[in-house]
Amino acid sequence: MKITPAKDISLNPVDVSGARDVKMRLLISPEEAPHFSMRLFEVEKDGHTPLHTHNFEHEVFIVDGQGELIVEGDNKKFSTGYVVYVPADKKHQFRNIGPNQLRFLCVVPNQY
Repeated sequence: MKITPAKDISLNPVDVSGARDVKMRLLISPEEAPHFSMRLFEVEKDGHTPLHTHNFEHEVFIVDGQGELIVEGDNKKFSTGYVVYVPADKKHQFRNIGPNQLRFLCVVPNQY
């Protein structure tokens, strides 16, 4: 079991080619839970995750802000309170298109 304030978990830059002004807190790690990890991303104004693909799905909840999800050239806008599902093997990117920080929770499987 784990119960801790999210603010007490390290906020680290996403140092991946193609990412711009993105940081992440690994809220629940593979060492803490056997099946899924939970991550909190913080994307600054005009920032974005890399345009990338992988063999696992994402389940996402938008905590704050406005953004755009690009999935294989299809752009969809979202804002606070939206839920997003990204299937495996689809090239995708999250972009902050709002005036403030974009924050979202992302749940992914540990075995990928």
